[in-house]
Amino acid sequence: MINMNNMNEMKGVGASPGLALGSFLVLETPVYSDYKEERIEAGEISHELERINRATAKARAQVVSIKEKALKSGGGEKAQVMEAHIMMLQDPMILDGFEKAVKERYMTAEGAVQITVETNAAIFENMDNAYMQERAHDIRDIGSRIMNALLEIEHPDVSTLSEPTVLIAHDIVPSTMASVDQNNLLAIVTEAGGKTSHTAILASNMGIPAVMGCAGVVGAVKGLSQGSVILIDGRKGILTMNMDAEFIKKAEEAILKEEKVKSSLDQLKDEATVTTDGILVQLAANVMGPDEVGAIKAVGAEGVGLYRSEFLFMDRNTLPSEDEQYEAYKAVVQAMDNKPVIIRTMDIGGDKEVAYLNLEKEMNPFLGYRALRICLNDPDMFQTQLSAILRASAHGEALIMFPMVSALDEIRAAKVHVELAKEQLRKAGQAFDEHVKVGIMIEIPSAALIADMLIEEVDFFSIGSNDLTQYTVAVDRMNQKIGKLYNNYHPAMLRLIKSVVDAARGAGGHKFAGMCGEMAGDPKAAMLLVGLGLQEFSVSPAKLLRIRKIINEIDSNYAAEVAAQALTLGTAAEIEALLEDALPEALKLFL
Repeated sequence: MINMNNMNEMKGVGASPGLALGSFLVLETPVYSDYKEERIEAGEISHELERINRATAKARAQVVSIKEKALKSGGGEKAQVMEAHIMMLQDPMILDGFEKAVKERYMTAEGAVQITVETNAAIFENMDNAYMQERAHDIRDIGSRIMNALLEIEHPDVSTLSEPTVLIAHDIVPSTMASVDQNNLLAIVTEAGGKTSHTAILASNMGIPAVMGCAGVVGAVKGLSQGSVILIDGRKGILTMNMDAEFIKKAEEAILKEEKVKSSLDQLKDEATVTTDGILVQLAANVMGPDEVGAIKAVGAEGVGLYRSEFLFMDRNTLPSEDEQYEAYKAVVQAMDNKPVIIRTMDIGGDKEVAYLNLEKEMNPFLGYRALRICLNDPDMFQTQLSAILRASAHGEALIMFPMVSALDEIRAAKVHVELAKEQLRKAGQAFDEHVKVGIMIEIPSAALIADMLIEEVDFFSIGSNDLTQYTVAVDRMNQKIGKLYNNYHPAMLRLIKSVVDAARGAGGHKFAGMCGEMAGDPKAAMLLVGLGLQEFSVSPAKLLRIRKIINEIDSNYAAEVAAQALTLGTAAEIEALLEDALPEALKLFL
C-alpha cells in the first residue's frame, strides 16, 4: 500500500475497502429551518394534516421507485434497505406522531415532521449499541424526504454523474446510495456514520471504497482548487489531498495493481475451491433473501452457508405467515440448483429488535432473551418457521440451523419441535425431505467446549466467529472504546475453533464444521482455517473470490503446519504476524 503524507491526510473510519483517485462532488443536503415554535389556529389543523399526508405519499412513492429500480438491476441489498424505509413511512408510531403534534400542539406540518422525526431518531441514538444507533440515520432519511416534499425542494439526485466521482457529504443517506449512478461512483466520504450503517453496508456490497466518520471533511475539500483530485483508501479510512505528481503516479500504480487483482479473481468464478494437494473446501455465501441469489451465483458460490431468516421478521408489524416464509425459502433453495442452503432459524434479539414481539429492554441483550431462547419459549412461532423450512426442503437441499445454542438440552428441545413439524406436515400431505440435516451455530464458548457431545445430536456446526469472539474475550464488539480488544486471532479463539473442527471431523460420516462469521471472509485467516481443518466457509459475495484464490493456491499440509505453529503463540499480534509472513508472496496482493 502507499505511504501517505500526514500533512495532506484526513482520517476517518475505513468502512469499505479499496482505493479510488479522482475528482469529487460535495453533496449539499437540503437543510430545513427550525419550525418547532410556529403555531397554527384550530381551523388550520385539517389543512396541515392533508399537507403531511400528501408529502408522506410523495416520499413513499419515491422510495418505492428506488426499490423497484434496485430490484430490476439486481440490487437485492439496496431493495431491502428501501423496503425498511417503506415500512418506516407506514409506521403508526411515526404517522401518529405527526398527527398528534398538529392536533394537540397546534404545530405546522413542517414542525410536526421535524419534532416527530427527531424524537424517534433520538430513541435509537440513545440505545446501547452502535447497530441500533445507526438506525437514527434511516429515520432522518425518510424525515428529510417528507420535509423536502413539504417545502417543494428536490431531493438530491445522483442517479446520473457526469464523470467518475467521489461523493463527499456530511451524511450520505441509504436512499441516496440506493439510487446513485454506480457506474461513475468512485468512492464515498462522510462526516457521519460508521461501519455498521446501512450506507456502509451498501458501499461494501457495491464494491465502493468508503471512509466514514471523517470529521470536517466537507469544509476541507471545499477549500481545494477547482479540478483537484483526491485519493481515498477505504481500507485504512484515509482521504489524501494536495498530492504532488509523484504521489499521484504511485497512487495510480497502486490502483492499477488492485484492478489487476480484481480481474484475475473474476477468472475463478466457475472453478472449484480446492487446495493444491486436492482437499476440497465448500465455499458458500451469506444471504438475507431471494434477491441476493443472483449476486452469489455470479461469483460461483457453492451453496448458501447462512440464510439470515430473521430479516423476514424485521421492518414489519406482524409475524410472517408460514406460506410467506415458505415462498422466500423455496425461492433460494430452487435457485441454488440442489446446492446446500443452510437456513438459520430466527435470530432476533441482541442487536436486532422487533417491536411486535414486545421484548423487554434488557441490561445485557447479547446475553439475554434472544434467538433460539425466544423460539423455544414460543412454540407456535417456532413450528411455523420449521414447517416453512421443511416444505422448502422438498425443492432442493435445505438444512436447518439453530443459533445461540449453549447446552445439549436446548438442541434436544429444538429437535422435538422439528419432529412435531414433520408429523404435522405428514398429516397434511405436505412434501418435505424426511432426512433434512439439522445443525447449530457455535457462537457461545460453552458450546465450543462440549462440541464433542453436541456433534452426536446434530449433522453440522457453523462457527459464528463474531459472537464467539465477543463472548470469549468479553468485549462488546459494538463498543468503540474497547474495540481494539476484540480480535478474532486471540489464541483462545484458535483453540476453540480447533476443538469444534476436531469434534466434527472425529464424528465421521457426512458431519462437518463450517464458519459463517466475518473471520471466514478474512483473506488473512483463510490459510489458518484450512490448516485447522475447517471444511466449509460462508462469506459475503464481495469476499468470496479472494478466499477461493488463497485456498486454491495453498497446500493443506503446509497450512496445517502454520496452524500448529499459530496454536503455540500467546498473542493475537504474534499470530497475525505469523500468518502474514507464512503466506506466499504472490498471495499477499489478495489480502
